[in-house]
Amino acid sequence: MLHMKLSTTIALSVGLLACMPALAQTKSLVNTSASTHARLSSVNMQDVKWTKGFWADRFEVCKTSMVPNMWNIYNDPKISHAFKNFEIAAGIDTGSHKGPSFHDGDYYKTLEAMASLYASTKDPKLDQMMDKAIATIAKVQREDGYIYTKSTIEQMKTGKKRQFDDRLSFEAYNIGHLMTAACVHYRATGKTNLLDVAKKATEYLYNFYQNTSPEIARNAICPSHYMGIIEMYRTTKEPKYVELAKKLIDIRGVAPGTDDNSDRYKFRDMKEVVGHAVRANYLFAGAADLYAENGDTSLLNTLNRMWDDVVNHKMYITGGCGALYDGVSNDGTSYNPDNVEKLHQAYGRDYQLPNLTAHNETCANIGNVLWNWRMLKLTGEARYADVMELALYNSVLSGISLDGTKFLYTNPLAYSEESPTIQRWSKERVPYIGLSNCCPPNVVRTVAEVNNYAYSLSDEGVWLNLYGGSTLNTNLKDGSPVALTQVTNYPWDGNIVINIEKAPAQSFAFMLRIPGWAKGAKLMVNGKPFQTGLEPGTYASVKRTWKAGDKVELVLPMKASLIEANPMVEETRNQVAVKRGPIVYCLEAVDIPKDTKVFDLGIAAKTNFQPKLVKIANSDVMILEGKAKVIGQKDWKGTLYKEVSDKDPVEVPVKLVPYYAWGNRAFGDMSVWLRLSR
Repeated sequence: MLHMKLSTTIALSVGLLACMPALAQTKSLVNTSASTHARLSSVNMQDVKWTKGFWADRFEVCKTSMVPNMWNIYNDPKISHAFKNFEIAAGIDTGSHKGPSFHDGDYYKTLEAMASLYASTKDPKLDQMMDKAIATIAKVQREDGYIYTKSTIEQMKTGKKRQFDDRLSFEAYNIGHLMTAACVHYRATGKTNLLDVAKKATEYLYNFYQNTSPEIARNAICPSHYMGIIEMYRTTKEPKYVELAKKLIDIRGVAPGTDDNSDRYKFRDMKEVVGHAVRANYLFAGAADLYAENGDTSLLNTLNRMWDDVVNHKMYITGGCGALYDGVSNDGTSYNPDNVEKLHQAYGRDYQLPNLTAHNETCANIGNVLWNWRMLKLTGEARYADVMELALYNSVLSGISLDGTKFLYTNPLAYSEESPTIQRWSKERVPYIGLSNCCPPNVVRTVAEVNNYAYSLSDEGVWLNLYGGSTLNTNLKDGSPVALTQVTNYPWDGNIVINIEKAPAQSFAFMLRIPGWAKGAKLMVNGKPFQTGLEPGTYASVKRTWKAGDKVELVLPMKASLIEANPMVEETRNQVAVKRGPIVYCLEAVDIPKDTKVFDLGIAAKTNFQPKLVKIANSDVMILEGKAKVIGQKDWKGTLYKEVSDKDPVEVPVKLVPYYAWGNRAFGDMSVWLRLSR
């Protein structure tokens, strides 16, 4: 099925490379090493290895289950027609296009996951499988660089070359994921066979957008290509790609747009976040990439406004984004009904955060990670790492089962079998999401790449962004080698030990993130307390001349805390959520007495939860054991209101599980927010 002589692909690569600027040699996932306006740069993809603990466990599942399963899904026409579409468009097979218009992008995301896995494992079988697939993909591309299987297959039947005539099609989105996958593949393998395809596609976009109208240009929904174009610039050093990205941002809102597509207004004139959450978050991530290269402060000003709006008004406690299945913009705020527009899978009004009907598409939550990762690299501010970590541990990992084979499109904060609302997407994880399977390959590539988020570099030294058992072997910005081992059971406990194994003669700093929730953090160097700023929500700078054998010990207190929401969030008034470290917890029906219901229970303000490490689906999971009170045990069938009971509530034992792990044992009622009891 996947066949084409590798020599043909190599010949194509050599021909295209002859006319390219010198390729960047840095092999980091998002390469800001030469970005003038980014404070931090990434280490190379091969520099970080998970060793033991949470992320090592997730990566092992990724290696043995997630990536193989996803590759099988997207190469088996009985499940997904994605690769079969490439074969038909390449003339290898016959037939019609099947599946959504973004199927190509799903396949590119799967390729990116394979390349990221290869960067860590150097498994030659992965390399061979990718080469065979890439050979077929290359045959689909038109001479002018255009590549989109749906359109190509139609062109083969009609003879008409049409592109970007359907504003709801995903040509540019697909090409964006091709660009990103190609850059990651090149950095992981050193090969240019996929990069050559992406180079031609980027050239096509550049030429196309030179002459097209703003109305056609804004047809590009879910703008993954903004990130992709900048990454292509970082890889090829072709300056006109920055020009292209700038033009795509500049033309937003020039022609009449929509709130759903975040282009009713010009980007720099945006005052609040509205519309489709994936489209918005991808837009912000792409604009952050552009700022890193051109330093246009008007871009950063908008990004800061949007970030403040999301984090302070519209983001769930899990880092989830996009409250609404369907809705309208200017809801209740416009004096002119003509201004109201329909939205879908979208951000809502300020503080509009329903739980049972929360949408929170997994792709939107991943977009939140991508955006905050880039904001962190621009600024070095810990608040962005805090949001990135929050989303990763909670609303991203909730989108995939612990065994790596089943998926959620949406991530609600509550589920009730008695809910009268019939929702489009299953709340039970499924092997393949038939209506739209874009989230599964996205979450798989994200898990495969988390090691790239753990450490960063700057002129100051090494930054520790995410904690997890790992090794780091890299070079400082001046080229000096440095190596360390991190030993920790984070996020299950906050004891983190950094053993220095190699260091240069000159002094440099380790920048240790103190999460915003970590009150009372302690730091020791070689057994002695280190007097430095340990304020929550900052990076602690530990600068000195290091040598092999030095040890840094960081202790982040991890007491389970009750969290309340702003009272303007109507759905959670007089309710609390439980959070321990970066992990948000929930209550499931399987963990309470059979004669009670999740929504009958309340938590007292001084409840003392005890952590306990258990196995769920063969993965270590820290649960919380405590007491809850039955305060609402009533028959509500056919009743809207009732008098409050004055009976003393009955206390019952409960277990809370991390939100990301809900539904992995038995499927039933669940809630993150619980009533506050006396």
